[in-house]
Amino acid sequence: MAKDFENQNSWALILGGSTGLGLASAKKLAEQGLNICVVHRNSRAEMHAISESFEEITKYNIEFISFNADAINPQKMEFITTSLKEKMGQGKIRCLLHSIAKGNLKPMVDSGNHELTNEDFMHTLNYMAVSLYDWTKALYEQGMFAKDSRVLSFTSEGNTKAYKGYGAVSVAKAAIEAITRNIALEFAPFGIRANCIQAGLVETLSQKLIPGSEQMKDFAEKKNPFGRITTVEDVANVVYLMCKDEARWINGTVIIVDGGESIT
Repeated sequence: MAKDFENQNSWALILGGSTGLGLASAKKLAEQGLNICVVHRNSRAEMHAISESFEEITKYNIEFISFNADAINPQKMEFITTSLKEKMGQGKIRCLLHSIAKGNLKPMVDSGNHELTNEDFMHTLNYMAVSLYDWTKALYEQGMFAKDSRVLSFTSEGNTKAYKGYGAVSVAKAAIEAITRNIALEFAPFGIRANCIQAGLVETLSQKLIPGSEQMKDFAEKKNPFGRITTVEDVANVVYLMCKDEARWINGTVIIVDGGESIT
């Protein structure tokens, strides 16, 4: 079976690709012939399971490189882009996928004094939104993007709906959509298309940390016309579709991938 990106020396750079949506997308894109670079942040104790997942990616006979580093650290970013550029040779980045899920899930009001602070907002915004621009700008300045490339990121219903403990992440989701729209406008002359993917409720490690996650899952299953929640594979399939040539005229929008969960 032919692979869409086979023998093109094209790459996907995935920020936050060791678990969840990022990892599933890495596997799907590798299956279709894209070389993969994953930037992730994990402890030594977590690395055994993550290494096994990365080995699955390499079975698709593609080039693979990973960096266990802080994605918003300027020195680390410079090291990663320099190392990746050397690894790619004449290759170019077809897809930059932002899948960083590092934010605060504190309530705004809490008698135990574990309340959301200004610092929590800034921390969450930097990791989950502003870093998309930082990486896009860095790769552009290094001339690493392909002539037709895609910048993709993940948003959620928290972009317009409020959940207790989700305030900082909700702000970040709204921000990453605004940043994406502006990337779509200002980088379009250079062949870069930027879009957000709004997944339905997906059971990931990050989702399980949200207060009331089990109740949210039960509600989503009952609400969805197909009677199930969204899977990481559902979302990864759309990441792949957005990287295809046929998706080049989709730019600056939010694509909902939830099986109809949000329409009921």
